[in-house]
Formats: sequence, structure tokens, C-alpha cells
Amino acid sequence: MINEALDFTYLLLENYKKLKINENEVATILMVEHLIEDENSFVNADLLSLKMSLPVAEIDKILSMLLTKGYIEYLTKGKKTVTTLNPLKEKLFSEFTYTATKERETNKSEKATSQIKKVNSTFEVLLERGLSPIELSKIREWIEAGYNDVTIINALKEALSKGKRSLRSVDKILVAWSQRDDLETEGHTSIDESWDKNLEETIRIAKTPWINGNEDK
Repeated sequence: MINEALDFTYLLLENYKKLKINENEVATILMVEHLIEDENSFVNADLLSLKMSLPVAEIDKILSMLLTKGYIEYLTKGKKTVTTLNPLKEKLFSEFTYTATKERETNKSEKATSQIKKVNSTFEVLLERGLSPIELSKIREWIEAGYNDVTIINALKEALSKGKRSLRSVDKILVAWSQRDDLETEGHTSIDESWDKNLEETIRIAKTPWINGNEDK
């Protein structure tokens, strides 16, 4: 479905090169759109030549090329033939949607990468040691789950203030804060009270030395 809120001319000028449309074709398309908006339901080369400096034969060739590319249509409605640029508008809208989506994904990825780096470096400073691969993976999981870098770092500081130095403790604090926020805003929480069991099991299997088994008792 064509989104009429988007400016056709803007989308065309922004994307015509991507769609392999040349400048003469752009001028013809814009004139076709102008004539349609001026209540000319059927637009052909003869009508276009009255408004354009290109020869009729050249305009006719351009229209044939636009038909071949699937950017313009001539439809029969009752006893009338009408001209429409809807196929081109659909393609331009799809291109706009794709580009906007890719930009959002790129921005989100860049933001997440920046936050991960900040959390990793801050954790190493506060814990006074390097992080294990499992710890690095857990931090990435927190960011991907929607926790921001400030919240994660504050959770670590909260854990350290209680003498806790493991990411298990940080995870418990993050879950508790999320539950509290849900209760304050929604009156209930959908977050499981137990922390991520997968991390605990992974740590047990890997037998990494960074967990103090007694600290959370």
C-alpha cells in the first residue's frame, strides 16, 4: 500500500539512481505525475510533448522503457485507459522502508557496541581484573535485553557495596530493579524471580575461577 504521507518527488530524487532511472526518465516521470494531478487520466507522448522540450519520439521511447521497467502502467477502467505511477511509488516506498530499517539497525548496533565497550572497561576497573569470556558474553546479553550501560554499571556498584563481586550478583540486582520498575508502572511483573539459570550452569561446566561460591550464601 502506498503511503501518501511520503513526498513522491523527494523519494524519486533520492532513489532514482538506485532504481537505474536516468535524468530524462526522471523528468518524464515528474511531468506524468504533474499531468495526472492536473486531472489528465491518460498521459501519452503527445500530451507530454506539449509540456516538455524532448522530441515526441524520444518521449515515446522513454515511456516504453518505463513500462518495461515496471514503473508506469496503463490500465483499462471501463471504457477508459488511465495512466498510473503506482508501481513506481510502491518501489520507492519499499526502498524508503528498507533504507530506514537498515539505518535503525545500524544505529542500534553502533549504540549497543559503544555501551558494551563502556561496561566492559568499567567492570574491569571496578573489579580490578580482566573479564572472562563468559562474563563478556553476559554483559552483551544484558545490553541486548535492553539494560543500558548506566544501569548495569550502577548494579555492579550496588553489588560491590554489599561485598559481592560476581556477575551473578549483578544479574540478581538487575532483575530485582526490573521487577520493582514493573510493579511501580504496571502493578505487576512478568520477570521470573530466579536469575538466569543458563549462566549458572555454564559457569559450573566451564569451572571458571571468577565466581566465589560462598559470596551469595
